[in-house]
Parts: sequence; C-alpha cells; structure tokens
Amino acid sequence: MDCWKGRVALVTGASVGIGAAIAKSLAQHGMKVVGCARNVQQIEKLASECVRGGFSGTLVPYKCDLSVEEEILSMFAWIKDQHHGVDVCINNAGLAFPEPLLCGKTSGWKTMMDVNVIGLSVCAREAYQSMKERNVDDGHIININSMCGHQVVHNADGHFYTATKYAVTALTEGLRQELREAKTHIRATCISPGYVETEFAYRLFEHKPEKATALFKSIKCLHADDIATAVVYVLSAPPHVQIGDIQMRPVEQLT
Repeated sequence: MDCWKGRVALVTGASVGIGAAIAKSLAQHGMKVVGCARNVQQIEKLASECVRGGFSGTLVPYKCDLSVEEEILSMFAWIKDQHHGVDVCINNAGLAFPEPLLCGKTSGWKTMMDVNVIGLSVCAREAYQSMKERNVDDGHIININSMCGHQVVHNADGHFYTATKYAVTALTEGLRQELREAKTHIRATCISPGYVETEFAYRLFEHKPEKATALFKSIKCLHADDIATAVVYVLSAPPHVQIGDIQMRPVEQLT
C-alpha cells in the first residue's frame, strides 16, 4: 500500500458498516480519504478516531446524496479544488428496500436504481474523468457488489435489490473493457460479499427485523473489516494484475 500514501480515495456510504470500515482502513494506510454520506455526523466521529489513533492518513467527511447527480458533481468539483482529484473510487453506498416484484412500490425501486446503479455509474465516470485530466494511469475503481449480484436467491423482498447488484456485475466488467479500449492502466474491480453482520440486513428486513437477528445467530457472518481487508488486497496487487471480482462468503453460508 506504500504507493497509495498521500493519494486521494473517495469512499461512498462511509458513515456506517462496510463503508466506515473501508474509510478507516485506507486512512490507516496513509491515504487522504473523502468519506461521503447523507448524514456526515458519524463520519465526523470516525474522522476524530483517526486523528486520536495517530493514523498517517486523514478522513474528510462530505455530505452528499448519491441519488442527486448535481450533488455528486459538486462533490467531485470540491475534491478537485481541495485535493486535486480522485485516485481511488470506492463505490460502496447502496440501498435495499423490501419491495417485491409483484407488489413493491415503484418509489422504492427507483430509489434503489438511483443509488445502486446510477449513482455508482456517475461516481465511476467522474472518478475516471478526474484521473484522465491529471494523467493518472494507475487509478482504481472498486465497486462493492454482493453475492446476490451473481445469483437470484429465494427472497421476494430482495429480488429488485438483487437486480441492481446484477447491474453492478455488468457495469464493472463494462468499465474494465472501456478502460482497456482507452489504453489506460486504471483498473476496475468489484467485491461481492455474502452475509455481513451490519445494520444493512435490518433495513432490508425492516418489517421483519427478527429475520436479520435470526440470520446473524444462525451462522458466523462476515464483518465489515473483512471487506475492508479485501479492498486493501485489491489495491495492493501489482500494477499488471487485474482482479475482476472477489466473491467472499461466510464459511457456513449455504448459498
């Protein structure tokens, strides 16, 4: 990770869970991390922890609603003004609502699409443009995907969310192909976790929180730090190595 010291990483959805763990880890490794979310209070607390911990890098909170393109563009303009640009983009932010295909609310579907697919794509595009205008040829775009981006499980509440994660799988491979055609060495990777013990499951099962509780009690799930470790592994790969996707499950997870 020495090659990334002092360089700028954007981590979306950095207030809690996986995003917070990734932001903290990159700051520990000496990066200048811009952590964005709609609610930045928790990122501010995490930034203070990084200072107290004597991390060699920094964490800067930024308030941004990723469902609003204008806010994303303003964030990238601010990063350019304050930190010159983005070298690493971690598209972690994602939403899941229990909206089945047969009876779900269109508003929930649209919000998931806006954040999980469109917001991710806008961030990836703007990160690439930031790298291109500064002749950064070794940047990295990492999309936090899901195992359900590779298989449809029997869970009606999560079927539309699963569709957005299938899109992330396709978008990451599309990015890889376009980056090759652009004759750049910028890399694109997605990381696809299975069950992770965070508050995310409680949002998906908001009407049946006991399902999330039972899940976490039934097996030893992944932790947010496990995904942060995978991000560091991806960023630590030699420049000639393209890691397309890391699929990681708890050992005890069946599907």
